[in-house]
Amino acid sequence: MYKNPPSGDVSLADFEIFAVDRLRVLKGIEEAKSKGQRGEQLQGTVKDLVDKHLKGGQNVAAAWKDAVSHFVLRLAYCRTEDLRRWFLAHEADLFLNRFREELLGDEQADFIQQNNLPYAMMQPKEVEALVDDLAAVAFSVGNSGLGSDLRNGQGRHFYKVAFEQVPDLVAGRRVLIRGGWAFLPRSDIASLVVGHFRAHLSKALVVTARRWAASLAEEEADRLTPIVDSLSSRYLGPDFGEARLLRSDITADQIPILAKQSFPLCMQNMYQHLHEDHHLRHGGRLTLGLFLKGIGLPMDESLRFWRAEFAPKMPGDKFDKEHGYTIRHNYGKEGKRTSYTPHSCVKIISATPGQGDYHGCPYRVWEKEAVRAALQKMKVTPGKVEEAVNRAKGGHFQLACASAWEGAHRCPCDTGINHPNQYFEESRKTLEAKDTKAKSALPATPLPAGAKQQFQLASPSTPMQTA
Repeated sequence: MYKNPPSGDVSLADFEIFAVDRLRVLKGIEEAKSKGQRGEQLQGTVKDLVDKHLKGGQNVAAAWKDAVSHFVLRLAYCRTEDLRRWFLAHEADLFLNRFREELLGDEQADFIQQNNLPYAMMQPKEVEALVDDLAAVAFSVGNSGLGSDLRNGQGRHFYKVAFEQVPDLVAGRRVLIRGGWAFLPRSDIASLVVGHFRAHLSKALVVTARRWAASLAEEEADRLTPIVDSLSSRYLGPDFGEARLLRSDITADQIPILAKQSFPLCMQNMYQHLHEDHHLRHGGRLTLGLFLKGIGLPMDESLRFWRAEFAPKMPGDKFDKEHGYTIRHNYGKEGKRTSYTPHSCVKIISATPGQGDYHGCPYRVWEKEAVRAALQKMKVTPGKVEEAVNRAKGGHFQLACASAWEGAHRCPCDTGINHPNQYFEESRKTLEAKDTKAKSALPATPLPAGAKQQFQLASPSTPMQTA
């Protein structure tokens, strides 16, 4: 139940590494659920994630790493209501699946007793007195296996809990009630235990937030605070940096058609305003510029692209003076020579654009009608438009983006969307695969003179023309 933080020393390196490993588990659970995984499939995914990230490593006690990583992330995710809600939901999923997977029946009973949870295992005589009624309820809710076991003298491990604690089961007539008590088979107790876990963690997160804001953040300003502040916006996916530049020959001339075909809504929005206004504020220039770098636009082509877009309002020499340094700096050619990486979805979602800014997440900052109109303009299928709008309304911004991707490309997005550059790469792979398939289906005879090929994609190896 993570009631008390672990005692003992932990190095700064382990402090961060353990937290990132647990974050990979929680984000993996989020991704699995976004793909519709439930029940045994989700439980298997959680087991694989835990085995890979929380139990691995030599000379590291799994219980120690588990406790340290939980409390570090509790610090990172206690600071706002949105962060607390996200952490609580996915920690509860992790707890529920581990409770079911890692604890056998007797171990679950021991856990309940050790944590003083108000659930008592029924005595055999109590079960025997109610066995016919318990079996009848089991059959009525479709649990014929339990019903048969009860009538055959097996499966008689039940808990007795106050009926107020299971209102959903009572409302659905899915549980036997006698004298104000509800009688649950052992297989159903996990949902009650996780309810206690959620309540405990919810209160603990609020207390932690107060303590962190009151004193701890300032006391640890030079040591823990930078790590804690960065964890909630940490991107854990593939790197979209220098490696893309080394294997790409994208040019400035190709950006218009690539934007139309493969940019996510956030990048399309910035590009559109840049192209129409011939201006973009710093936040937008940085976000869009790093995205273009991430898709493989070399520095010289980036300078050419931005110079051309600013040209109607700014002479070339003025552009070079005011913006050239920043672009070269983003590519690691000026200043500290640090090559900056493109912004992830988490970073873009957390941005708070002001009046005249365009670098936030549209699914978060736009009204639903604006989102709907933009997706329709992108030729997203009607069903996926509504799915994206509803997901955005529910606060699931990355899932909304994934719905838009699926509607624009007419196929499932198996990977989910966690990064604008991932959206772009998945788009290119999908469109190129469709193009290859279409070409292979063409007749072997030459096309008639003047005929146009139906499938023609923007390709880094071919120049593009825009209307």
